[in-house]
Amino acid sequence: MPSTTLAAVDDQRVGAVIRALRLRRGWRQIDLAVAAGVSTASISRAERGHISEMAVEMVRGIAAALDLRLDLTPRWRGGDLDRLISDRHARMHGVAGPLLRQHGWQCWPEVSFAVFGERGVVDLLGWHPGRCSVLVVELKTEIVDANELVGTMDRKRRLAIGIARDRGLDPVRVGSLLFVAGSATNRRRVARYDALLRSALPLRGASMSRWLRNPSVEGHGLLFLADDHPGNVIQGLATRKRVRHRSNGPIRAADWTRRAR
Repeated sequence: MPSTTLAAVDDQRVGAVIRALRLRRGWRQIDLAVAAGVSTASISRAERGHISEMAVEMVRGIAAALDLRLDLTPRWRGGDLDRLISDRHARMHGVAGPLLRQHGWQCWPEVSFAVFGERGVVDLLGWHPGRCSVLVVELKTEIVDANELVGTMDRKRRLAIGIARDRGLDPVRVGSLLFVAGSATNRRRVARYDALLRSALPLRGASMSRWLRNPSVEGHGLLFLADDHPGNVIQGLATRKRVRHRSNGPIRAADWTRRAR
């Protein structure tokens, strides 16, 4: 049984839709299996409605091969999920913003944009006046869909010049940074999608920190974020524990400057 399964979906309906779209394309099950990178048995299981027995990544891969989008609606008996997610996200803001400001960046949180008909929100927009560099920062409490994440960051990076100019800035270069909450689960997922993430965000650890201190060229990278200072712990984002400094370790306020040297 996969550890990550689909929930709150109509399994039989999803299976029927997958089969209908496959037949509309004139594909055999093996054709869809090749396109999705899964086994023929997995296609058969999906079409028979056994969605809850399959990993989320597998079902999404099958759907993507058919240009089908699956929307999951999480529900929690504990109450308001939006409030919970917003709280965790806000606590990441509370750590990421000050860390960037230590290195000469001005920051604006939750910057909405509408450029050439494309709309969205940048979690943190950074501006380095000394280097006329703009930084697009994405904050992730969890890594769920790496492909979608890379696509979202690429779109915001492409629109960053226009977003900055709307705020009266005149950037000459663009950088992007993905802050990921340093949980064990996120570490495993980043490792799983390492090739994809490194192709878009090659800088890590000290190399990303050095770029933040002196953004004289374009730079794009990923940093794990944690803060274990007493009274300022991001509870629920990363477990408090002692770790040795590594190139991909979580960045804490206390060692940020030391690791950037």
